Amino acid sequence: MAAIVPMARPIWTEEMRKEAIETLDSGIWVKGPKNRLFSDNFAKYCKASAAIPCSSGSTALYVALRLLGIGPGDEVILPSFTFIATATSVSLTGAKPVFADVETEYWCLCPHDTRLRINEKTKAILGVHLFGQAYHPKLIELAQKFGIPIIEDAAQAHGTELMENGTLMKAGTLGDIGCFSFFPTKNMAVGGEGGMITTNNVELGKRLHTIVNHGRDGSLISQELGTNLRMSEAMAAIGNIQLKYLDEWLMRRAEIAGKYLLALDQHPDIIAPKVRDDSKHSWHQFCILAQNPSKILEYFENQGISARRIYQQPCHLHTVYTTHEQYQEKFPVTDALSQSMISIPVHHGLYDNEVEKIVIALSNL
Repeated sequence: MAAIVPMARPIWTEEMRKEAIETLDSGIWVKGPKNRLFSDNFAKYCKASAAIPCSSGSTALYVALRLLGIGPGDEVILPSFTFIATATSVSLTGAKPVFADVETEYWCLCPHDTRLRINEKTKAILGVHLFGQAYHPKLIELAQKFGIPIIEDAAQAHGTELMENGTLMKAGTLGDIGCFSFFPTKNMAVGGEGGMITTNNVELGKRLHTIVNHGRDGSLISQELGTNLRMSEAMAAIGNIQLKYLDEWLMRRAEIAGKYLLALDQHPDIIAPKVRDDSKHSWHQFCILAQNPSKILEYFENQGISARRIYQQPCHLHTVYTTHEQYQEKFPVTDALSQSMISIPVHHGLYDNEVEKIVIALSNL
């Protein structure tokens, strides 16, 4: 029986293995030169003034909120159509997530609905670059107009770019703070778990290293409330190697996505993803909309291709938010997407024969 084409295939090379082993052999397992190098290299890649590795993407979101002083009594606007960590990171600070709908075509946080939900308690907008698609530049304009910070959930957007004020800028510099995730399904996996926080705000940048290390400064005196949110040296070492290949991997993902889009061109029943003008999609996921998703999933299974429903349960409908005032609220676009969206493999670890297999399957849908 032929192997199933997987949703993800993390890249693990001899170069990464050698770097990880050498780092472990060095005896410096935490708070060492590999973390400092990863900080510097990732900041340069994003063109951010500062960056700091941390233990996960969820940690990065929590740290961003803490850096902005967000807590009980505050509200943060975010999409309901996203991974649950976007919402729960807000709840963990004691603040209230305020859910909003997403765009019909691009599936990111809707600027119009966001505007309607801004009030005196709103202390931040948490925009998600969903599946590698950059969020709408109007979210940046809204944040500037009302004098509130915008946090980028860039967990799925390593290398995503957006034109802002005539300059093509990378995710991680499109808000006050950028938050990245490293996970086996992501554009960069590092060693399985990890995150990165970026900023171009000088004052926030000064606090990045402190807040992930028990709130301590160079004198080991705790200056603010913090805990151990660090990344290990071995993970940072692997991350430095992977960062060298990120743009190459993104080109591969874009090449694969282009073939899928061509195969689905003018399809009468399947809605393919669109790419926002003046932006670069990093293709963390390739998602299609189908009128009968169960039938499409069965079709892909029969073709030996992994496919899955994604975000069937919008954040505001998770059990953890049963007592939230927006529980059971209707979000027209979010509700429609959650009932019809399917993700298929688009990762840079796909072999040519696997890509061709998927292209043929899409053409015959």
